[in-house]
Amino acid sequence: MSVTNTFNSATFKVLAIGFLALLMLIPLAHVNSLVYERSQRADLATAAIASRWGGEQVLGGPVLVVPVRQRVLRDNKVETILVYEAILPDRLMIGGPLFPELRRYGIYDTPVFTASLRLEGQFVGADLLAIACSDCVPLWEHAELRLPVSDVRGIREITDLRIGDKVYRFGPDSGGVAGIAAVSTPLALATPDDSMTLPFALQVTVAGTRSLSLLPTARQTTANLAATWPDPGFDGAFLPISRKVGEQGFSAQWKVLDFNRRIPQHWREGNDESLQLAASGFGVSLLQPAATYQQNSRAGKYGLLFIGLTFVAFFLFEVLRRWRVHPVQYLLVGFALCLFYVVLLALSEQIGFAIAYACAAAVVAAMVGGYAIAITRSRRAGGSLGAALAVVYGLLYALIVSEDYALLTGSIGSVVVLGLVMYLTRRIDWYNLQAGSAPATQ
Repeated sequence: MSVTNTFNSATFKVLAIGFLALLMLIPLAHVNSLVYERSQRADLATAAIASRWGGEQVLGGPVLVVPVRQRVLRDNKVETILVYEAILPDRLMIGGPLFPELRRYGIYDTPVFTASLRLEGQFVGADLLAIACSDCVPLWEHAELRLPVSDVRGIREITDLRIGDKVYRFGPDSGGVAGIAAVSTPLALATPDDSMTLPFALQVTVAGTRSLSLLPTARQTTANLAATWPDPGFDGAFLPISRKVGEQGFSAQWKVLDFNRRIPQHWREGNDESLQLAASGFGVSLLQPAATYQQNSRAGKYGLLFIGLTFVAFFLFEVLRRWRVHPVQYLLVGFALCLFYVVLLALSEQIGFAIAYACAAAVVAAMVGGYAIAITRSRRAGGSLGAALAVVYGLLYALIVSEDYALLTGSIGSVVVLGLVMYLTRRIDWYNLQAGSAPATQ
């Protein structure tokens, strides 16, 4: 076989097309890195908003901290040290609305919220007496109440705490609760007994970004949250016992007992390194479903597949319609298909993903279709190829937006496309076929 026949053979053309398709992995990799870079910039914008507004918030009910004098034996000598015991309430109820909004930093939007929450509950004497021991002296008159708030910059208001006829005002706290920042108020107590109850009630207004997590800091914790946000994500250690989600917003209720959580009813500060208080939180995130960069990333994952499908379409037209398409022309078409993802990313940051996708797909389909018309000198053939490319992009969009059914949609589409290719090429004699020549039929 001559060198000319070798270069014109179908086998050589298929291998060349396959090599060119793999070569497109290089620009596709650069596109994916660009998507990641822009996503990181969006995260930095979110962090900038959170640093001024308030970060992802973790909020718990009041924790009673009591200093205790304890006698210990050291070097055969009895010494008195001061330790701190943290005591949780018997019950806690947290509830209120979240007022969400979108805050913009440059071209990036981030969901933020202001939560107006009421906290009610009570401590009981039995829990307070549980810290007593033979060599301990609790200093009840120096007790304090700490309210854990992970990002105190987001606190907008905390009402005074009223217990009986006394009013207590919260202020800054340097100790925190099990590694979580807090505000606190002094709470001078009388020596408790079994019948003692210590009720509390206060209102907290706190601002945060993206998510609010509540801590089950009571023997029985109940929580109710609601907001006019249609896409909540319920996450953390516990799911709601009931919830309603609709276009107008959501409401959800939680109930957590001490049997459910992995937190003791009281612990000694300094021995709480293994106490994963934050990991026991539950709450809600304000999601942006199928966010722009996630959708762009998912589109890029199908890039090689759809470049390959387009090359296959060109090759079939070349074989079935007696075209002569040079590898350089395949290469230009491949670059046009890669350019789709750059245009999609740039436009989606400005006008939203759906409209950006339609614009980018229309531009690339028109480019490739027009180029095919110039190659073949046939408006009908070029238009058919452009229309086929538009169908391919429609399938890609279905894969991107069908989060739960992407695998099913993709597998069915692949089977249909492969079956169509097999059907169209079923009568071709590949051994006697040369690129650009008429197909042999049986």
